[in-house]
Amino acid sequence: MTILITGANGQFGSELNNILQRGSSELGKLPPVYAGCEVLAVDVDELDITSVDAVDSFFSRHKPDLVFNCAAMTNVDGCESDEETAYRINALGPRNLAIASQRHGSRLLHVSTDYVFRGDGERPYTEHDTPSPNTAYGRTKLAGEKAVLDSCGNSCICRTAWLYGYVGNNFVKTMLRLARENGRLKVVGDQVGNPTSAVDLAYQLALLGASTETGIFHCTCGGEPVSWHAFAERIVERAGLSVPVESCTTDEFPRPARRPAYSALENRHLHDTIGNSMRDWREALDSFMEHYLEQEKTI
Repeated sequence: MTILITGANGQFGSELNNILQRGSSELGKLPPVYAGCEVLAVDVDELDITSVDAVDSFFSRHKPDLVFNCAAMTNVDGCESDEETAYRINALGPRNLAIASQRHGSRLLHVSTDYVFRGDGERPYTEHDTPSPNTAYGRTKLAGEKAVLDSCGNSCICRTAWLYGYVGNNFVKTMLRLARENGRLKVVGDQVGNPTSAVDLAYQLALLGASTETGIFHCTCGGEPVSWHAFAERIVERAGLSVPVESCTTDEFPRPARRPAYSALENRHLHDTIGNSMRDWREALDSFMEHYLEQEKTI
């Protein structure tokens, strides 16, 4: 089997590539279908998904059986100031991949986001809830979802949230750096969601990719939805840092793009189909912190 990973240099694409190359994750072995697979891990310098000609040419040459689209413009504020570029990457790019996948008989898994919802609910969103984004990032990602579902019959939309991993910048690494530099933290306590480890997401998507399921799936770590403030407290605690973490409101940190107050997701379709392998967010974070802090010692 030939597998294409786009956005392979990002924190999720890199983790997915790692487990496909190894054939296993810390959560378990991958399905036998991945044994001996060829992984084409590319980023924008090797495949610009916004170019329909480039995508069609790549598919014609390599004929991937399974495609994981991890490429996206994820800078929420950057999307707000340049929605045209965000639309090209987050909507037209997935459309190009979906059309090529349909034409060449490939299976496509496309990574999306909790930002497709307004974020003003009081319970976790399920796959049956109607999206209503209020940011450029959310609008362009929703457009990408629709393009994939409309253009490729053998496809899955995999919505995730609050992602962190070993590669690149993320909330966990930022909190560690600021805690060490400043000796204190001030973090918003009125935004609630699902912290999600790239390790868990990569394993879950590998399982989903090996299945015959199609449609929309929520893929976030489990446990009670939590605020950024409580998330930061857990990070500091697990790092062994005696640093006060003060809670504040969103209004105290105004940003160009509005952040959702409550964007927690429920993995209902995973439960009802292939099973939900995503760990409780605290267990996943504790494991990540243990490995990441060990890595720091070797740098």
